[in-house]
Amino acid sequence: MMAVGESRSESMEMARDVTDKTLITSRDELVAWLEAGVKPPAQFRIGTEHEKIPFYKSGHAPVPYDGEQAGRQGGIRALLEGMQKKLGWAPVTDRDRIIGLFDATSGAGISLEPGGQFELSGAPLETIHQTDAELESHFATLKTVADPLGIGFLALGMSPKWRREETPLMPKQRYAIMANYMPQVGTQGIDMMFRTCTVQTNLDFSSEADMVKKLRVSLALQPVATALFANSPFTDGKLNGFLSARSEIWRHTDAARTGMLPFAFEDGMSFERYVDYALSVPMYFVKRGDLYHNVVGADFRDLLQGKLAQLPGEQATLADWENHLSTIFPEVRLKRYLEMRGADAGPRPFIPALPALFTGLLYEPSSLDAAWDIVKGWGTEEREQLRAAVPRLGLSASIEGRRLSEVAAEVLRIARTGLAKRNRRNAHGLDETLFLDPLDAVLAQASEAERLVNRFKTQWAGDIEPAFEECAY
Repeated sequence: MMAVGESRSESMEMARDVTDKTLITSRDELVAWLEAGVKPPAQFRIGTEHEKIPFYKSGHAPVPYDGEQAGRQGGIRALLEGMQKKLGWAPVTDRDRIIGLFDATSGAGISLEPGGQFELSGAPLETIHQTDAELESHFATLKTVADPLGIGFLALGMSPKWRREETPLMPKQRYAIMANYMPQVGTQGIDMMFRTCTVQTNLDFSSEADMVKKLRVSLALQPVATALFANSPFTDGKLNGFLSARSEIWRHTDAARTGMLPFAFEDGMSFERYVDYALSVPMYFVKRGDLYHNVVGADFRDLLQGKLAQLPGEQATLADWENHLSTIFPEVRLKRYLEMRGADAGPRPFIPALPALFTGLLYEPSSLDAAWDIVKGWGTEEREQLRAAVPRLGLSASIEGRRLSEVAAEVLRIARTGLAKRNRRNAHGLDETLFLDPLDAVLAQASEAERLVNRFKTQWAGDIEPAFEECAY
């Protein structure tokens, strides 16, 4: 998200790794970079990112980068080239191959996840109504490009059918580095990269204290979001035993760079404390020009001092810091904004529901206070236990003897109140609370995952193929 006060080069991280060559030599400069995200509430914006899994409508096969080589009319490259022609956005390349698009005017971008997941990183917008309009435009444009290629898109949190080895690798150097490293630090990092799919929202803060409070509230409530948006019950064509397998996969990816950040709830939490955490996370790569240097396991502090063994004499730049932060994956990530990362991708109405939920909770001070009152008594062990239980149990999980569905109902009431107080109305006079309706339906009926499990066992008769019709955008 390119929030007010950010440079366009910073927002281009959505589509590619940034290249700001400003030299940095101290921890204080890293802290100052995060602090620069502070802005007055009048300048708060909402950024929404969503991924979707492409597939060929004929045969339900995954879409490789070069579809022509697979005997198809086109693949991911053709999708990007077609979107570039339609939108007029600038291409983003990796070794001369198009791997994304960027709109310098709005700050929006299109990028690729490792297995071809097609991501829109939305512009920083003032209202959820604008977010919804952005999504409508994106899907309409994408349809005109994808339909002639015979490509559809799944609205699921995990690819439901293809094995790991069937899933293509996109031609981005950083992904090759990560794919080689993931098996060394976890059992499911490859699944995370190639088979999962998410929706995220990015929100601003007005001070360090405001950042800390929002970070704590949103971290504690990510399991609630996971349960409400659970939508990944299939793996390899079968039920996997989870409502959000995507969320479970993240628990087994890389403990050094994922999780619930227990230190964020300790006294003294600050921008400095997050910098110290980020510095403790091993590096993946250093980008120089068009080349990604594999420095897996390196310490960023060595790069700060110009003493990185793999690249003797190289000095750290702001681009290195921004790129390093983008390789850290906690449930809520701090950059110059807060990034909510706990939700599965889902049907179209669920995409704006996520920014609506957290905008309602975090952007109205009385709602933020009320949400903090819910979670402030939860301890580290309770939060971790909830995080571990939700992928399988969803809203049936509990915390401190309280069923999570009850907590979620209270959270939704607070978010609805916050959105009502914002009073941002569309042309029909409706405020942003309308975007919470899909989540109210989950509480009243069932999550998408539970609904799909039931259909798989009944109408689908154990066959995954109907998912490519019923779970497509």
